[in-house]
Amino acid sequence: MPSDPSAQTATAPLDTGRVLSVRQSLLAMLGLCFVTMLVAVDQTVVGTALPTIVAELNGFELYAWVATSYLLTSVITIPIFGRLGDYYGRKPFVVTSIVVFTLASVLCGMADSMLQLVLARALQGIGGGMLVGTAFACVPDLFTDTHVRLRWQVLLSAAFGIANAFGPSLGGFLTQYAGWRSVFYVNLPIGVLSLYCVWRFLPHIRQIKRDKIQLDWQGAILIAVGLGSLQLFVELLPTHGASLAMVLLGVLAFAAFVALVYWENRCPEPLLPMEMFKNKSLAALFFLSMLVGVVMFALLFYLPLLLQGGFGLTPQQVGLLITPLAVFITVGSVINSRIVIRLGSPKHILYFGFGLMALACLGLIFSYKSTSHWLVAMYMMAAGASLGFIMPNLTVFAQETAGRSLLGISTALLQSVRMMGGMLGMAVVGTMVSNYYVRNVRQSIPEGLDTSWISLLENPDVLVSHAAQSDFVAHLQRLSLQGDLFLETARLALVSAIHSGLIVGLMVALLGMVWVYKVPHIRLSRTVVAVVAAEPKERA
Repeated sequence: MPSDPSAQTATAPLDTGRVLSVRQSLLAMLGLCFVTMLVAVDQTVVGTALPTIVAELNGFELYAWVATSYLLTSVITIPIFGRLGDYYGRKPFVVTSIVVFTLASVLCGMADSMLQLVLARALQGIGGGMLVGTAFACVPDLFTDTHVRLRWQVLLSAAFGIANAFGPSLGGFLTQYAGWRSVFYVNLPIGVLSLYCVWRFLPHIRQIKRDKIQLDWQGAILIAVGLGSLQLFVELLPTHGASLAMVLLGVLAFAAFVALVYWENRCPEPLLPMEMFKNKSLAALFFLSMLVGVVMFALLFYLPLLLQGGFGLTPQQVGLLITPLAVFITVGSVINSRIVIRLGSPKHILYFGFGLMALACLGLIFSYKSTSHWLVAMYMMAAGASLGFIMPNLTVFAQETAGRSLLGISTALLQSVRMMGGMLGMAVVGTMVSNYYVRNVRQSIPEGLDTSWISLLENPDVLVSHAAQSDFVAHLQRLSLQGDLFLETARLALVSAIHSGLIVGLMVALLGMVWVYKVPHIRLSRTVVAVVAAEPKERA
């Protein structure tokens, strides 16, 4: 995209740490707040509605792919557009991402099969990846002083909190009373509003100003091939085992990553600068971000299944119980912004965040249908607060360490590896849940009993759909068997299976707590630097 001809050098006043005036900064942040809400609402409402979606479209085998298809395309596009944002400015890509994301949401709502939904979610992931890779890097563009940035970033946390506060409950309400398709259509008004605000108020800022830029499309292709083949390998390995196709897929992923490292080390304008990975601080932060993704996406997508399928709650009840997790991400983030700037060693707050995450996972592992809803809500609060103490700090620490020339790609890559962790975590946890559930169901059936009907019970859809449960009970009544008893046994099997996945989350959180030690001392700077910016025109 061509550079803005009106671009001019704008130096923030040394005593403010802002590129724009207070009014312009507020309006620009308002646009980014609506963008944040667009992503946050989609994540929360889809997770709550997913059990019902799968039950209606009859495709539990693709349950994880609703999330992983989105994550896969996001992971690929985030670093690509993060680097392009450094070169061309982020505003054009933010605008484009909103359009793609909103249109893909409409296609998700129109899906008539799980395969169509998975493909539409993949397209939505392209828009989401473009958005995450550019929108969140706009904040340090606007506020060059770290302390000032942390104060203004509370607006994004508030927007995230508002979206998360009503997202799960809205998802449950819409699913129960308006159908699951409405949870995707709700993105339409938010998308239109965010598009208007970003188009009108967000300035066009470029961190790197060069007359001619050579795009690293070879690197982009290698990233797509490497990550795509790795995801397919992880997803298909449990089903196909060590077959020739799996071996070839694994070799392709390995070869793509080797070729990527070789190429990026020799490319004059690399899409993925290798010096970032040689920086011990950045490498440790990237790994911590990946660990956070494993736990976060496992919680967001499998806790609704635990509550609705395992505990037998309604979608609206599930939404109310998931809400504390979403809201306390913001609560933790706001508290964090007040504490971290006063710490002699800011990284110490990461120890607390990962420790709180481990405690939340431990509590959820010991939660059952009989557990008080208030206690479950407290575990949700702890899980959300832990994310609020971890994620903003990882972003700010990475931005401080990378410097302004690598601002966009470092911010984008941090989000990308978090989604990569979510992608791999969903694959591992999804495989464990499916295998453990089927095994537990089969073991619960008494020996010598006719099991011609067991395939109906091996699909967790029957635990979510009331129509499927009625058909199952009626079918077993004709065989003189108590269907309700077997449904309750299946619920216990599902709870046990998801608990096994949460154990993985607990171990990952403990690993993160240990890994914080590898993060060198971080100093939050008060330096204000010049940037190349196109100032927005004042409007009446």
